[in-house]
Amino acid sequence: MKFGYTIIYVSSVEETLKFYEEAFGFSVKFLHESKAYGELETGETTLAFASHEMGDINLGGQYLKVNITDKPFGIELAFVTEDVHAAFKKAIGAGAIFLKEPTEKPWGQVVAYVRAKDGSIIELCSPING
Repeated sequence: MKFGYTIIYVSSVEETLKFYEEAFGFSVKFLHESKAYGELETGETTLAFASHEMGDINLGGQYLKVNITDKPFGIELAFVTEDVHAAFKKAIGAGAIFLKEPTEKPWGQVVAYVRAKDGSIIELCSPING
């Protein structure tokens, strides 16, 4: 078994891909011509987005849609960077919603939290040295 994908259902796949490019520097790996599915170049594991319409087809509408006005789901995407402060500023500048500014954890890791425009929680963190 190998972890292959995280897929987040969103209102606009194309707009979401653009946001992740601007906020976090990921490049688009694939966008289907229907614009209902797209992937980012993020490393070994693929971060993908699919339209809510595709979610309805795949899951028969049996899931909660992320909504920026509601509390976020208890799941986060963690992006590792050497400069959390700069990544945090860039994300906020691109429209990410502030949750928690960069702080140093007792084990030395720097961590910040934002919400993507689609409502997902994103952790920006330095590598854990140890």
